[in-house]
Amino acid sequence: MEQSCNTQRGQPAQSQESRPGSEREMRPQPLVIRENYRGSGKLRGRKALVTGGDSGIGRAVAVHFAREGADVAIVYLEEHEDAEETRRLVEAEGRTCMSIAGDVGDEVFCRRAVEETVAVIDGLDILVNNAGQQFAEQDLEEVTEEQIEHTFRTNVFSHFFMIRAALPHLENGGNIIATTSVTAYRGSSHLLDYSATKGAILALIRSLAQAFAKRGIRVNGVAPGPIWTPLIPATFSPGHAEKFGLNTLMGRAGEPAEVAPAYVFLASEDASYFTGQVLHPNGGDVMT
Repeated sequence: MEQSCNTQRGQPAQSQESRPGSEREMRPQPLVIRENYRGSGKLRGRKALVTGGDSGIGRAVAVHFAREGADVAIVYLEEHEDAEETRRLVEAEGRTCMSIAGDVGDEVFCRRAVEETVAVIDGLDILVNNAGQQFAEQDLEEVTEEQIEHTFRTNVFSHFFMIRAALPHLENGGNIIATTSVTAYRGSSHLLDYSATKGAILALIRSLAQAFAKRGIRVNGVAPGPIWTPLIPATFSPGHAEKFGLNTLMGRAGEPAEVAPAYVFLASEDASYFTGQVLHPNGGDVMT
């Protein structure tokens, strides 16, 4: 039976020691795609690369793209079992999927990932910069220089690296989509460096849209609110999951399946007059 997206509740208490976390260890499992989601060929013949594509929002984007007719390459850090499951789900939609493991904070790796993508799936039309990392700290004094650099390298530097590598392959009609966050707009007292990176991504979206408009490349973003992904149990204490998302107007956390259609829209011809814009699937997130 299809999992419901309408229950107003938190999740069972849980946490994970590894970061950015494993989807296969989560309970309940995030909803990747609704059974009644009907693809209509919006991305037929397109070639996409999705960073952070092994789980969470990235997995849902990869599967939705595949159902809409795209071949997909996913980039991930080291969550091999999650990545293999994403590949299985994409291929079950009848599309090609390749997976590439490595650190998006390394420019050499980013160049290699793009080169392998172009070689295996025969091109690149859509780049989704989705990989991200976060660390919860209660006080500024606890945010170390090493942590700040790691968070910015993973969350921001990677966008520059991936875009520089992808740009020679993105022709007129190409798309770049970035994952920012509701925290870019309202901040977060316990995710200081993460929120700062998401604000930087927001500014980058708007700036690149201006820089690439004459090339016919659209640049947009998605700013999710509280979404049930591996980052949550991997970042916070066990009790956090029980109240996660309850402060939204909808009274619950969102599912990746409720976010991924925003990426489909932005990547498709339906969004042909959208650039420098951000969509907000956040359940009516309110500041606390």
